[in-house]
Amino acid sequence: MIEMKVLKKSCLGILAVLAVLLSPAELLAQGATSVDPTAVGDRQFEVDTVFSAHNIREDDKMYQIGVWRRIDLREKFNHPLYGTGDTKRNGIINSIYKAVVEENALEVFADETFTTPLSIADFQDNFWMSANGDSIFVKNLYYLDFKEDFLFDKHHSQVKFDVKYIHMVMPSQTNANAGQKSIGYIRFKDFYEYFENHPEAKWINFTNTSKDLSYSQAFDLRLFKSVVRKYSNSEDALIADMVDPDNHPDLQAYLDGLKFEYDLLEFENSLWEW
Repeated sequence: MIEMKVLKKSCLGILAVLAVLLSPAELLAQGATSVDPTAVGDRQFEVDTVFSAHNIREDDKMYQIGVWRRIDLREKFNHPLYGTGDTKRNGIINSIYKAVVEENALEVFADETFTTPLSIADFQDNFWMSANGDSIFVKNLYYLDFKEDFLFDKHHSQVKFDVKYIHMVMPSQTNANAGQKSIGYIRFKDFYEYFENHPEAKWINFTNTSKDLSYSQAFDLRLFKSVVRKYSNSEDALIADMVDPDNHPDLQAYLDGLKFEYDLLEFENSLWEW
């Protein structure tokens, strides 16, 4: 018993000396980076802390390709995001608008490189005004685009979808048939963290209203239907720009986007064949 007490005091003394000699950063460096990829010290790994809502170490990305997608809120599968009633005031589009304008909680940019911030006044003009100067209704803003990285995380042996940003788009039909108009770009991390704690803005479960989800959960669970409009290519071109314009281009672009989806699925399946 005496020997145990002496040993315990010795251990406490060693820990006290270490606490004095080591800086707080050095003490934090002892954390496992497999749990916290941003742990400081010699084992620190680079992660995207600006756009990505999830910590994925750059060195763990064995395969990665950029994918640009479009959610059409009018599709039946996407109605939980579109909102209810004729106005769609409780849908995702109006929820984003309120977060930007009423709470000034989300920063909006004019370009996908995030170099040109939009003022709230400019964002409101983009949101409400069509090309001919007419005001529009929220329900007529039914496109929600986003860019993500499809990647294979070798550390966790998982395929992951790492969303980078959301792009609000006014459809051409809404924009007085003058072509679609960009409303603004929002970092996905900002979007994710804001709506994670706002239960009034929700993915609506029409079959079980006790199980409504936050928009953050809906994106994590992929509770939406989207079409691929672009993927990483040498021309940096949309799929629609890479098809024959004289041979049903809209249909062919949709089919090519669908084929790309199946190619991604085949890639994931083939990972485990050997």
